[in-house]
Amino acid sequence: MSERAALRLEHLGFHDVYRYTGGKSDWTAAGLPRGGESAGNLSSGDVMSDDLAICGFRAPVSEAIEIMKRGEHDYCVATDDNRVVLGSLSRADAEKADPGTKVEEVMSPGPTTTRANEPLEELIERLEDAGVEGILISDPDGRLLGEVDSHEGRTRLKESGR
Repeated sequence: MSERAALRLEHLGFHDVYRYTGGKSDWTAAGLPRGGESAGNLSSGDVMSDDLAICGFRAPVSEAIEIMKRGEHDYCVATDDNRVVLGSLSRADAEKADPGTKVEEVMSPGPTTTRANEPLEELIERLEDAGVEGILISDPDGRLLGEVDSHEGRTRLKESGR
């Protein structure tokens, strides 16, 4: 929690309020550079793509459709102004909706995400077991970083000898 939020809780009468400060695991989960032994292991952040259609969750569906068409995407990731992942909207669902409808009214809320420090081999196995082609990557605060495609991930693992 931020210092501001902690102070506000204290002013409201809460006495045991702690401010969390991120450490090494938050650093790597956010996809920031790493060194040492972990630098040699492929993680989701090493293969994620930032080629995504991103739409505001309060934007009209017509805007989301245009964003998807421009990038030839099948869906868009609905975020707030800070890129926090709130939902996803398929192009098919968007095209069925009234163009003036807000994305938040027709999106699928809370898509599954993972962190940039998840070991790639484990992630690809989970995706393949679930029959899923990709997964969104977000930082510890839920901000969108990119997406891992299972086919690209499997290719990178083979190239690395795994």
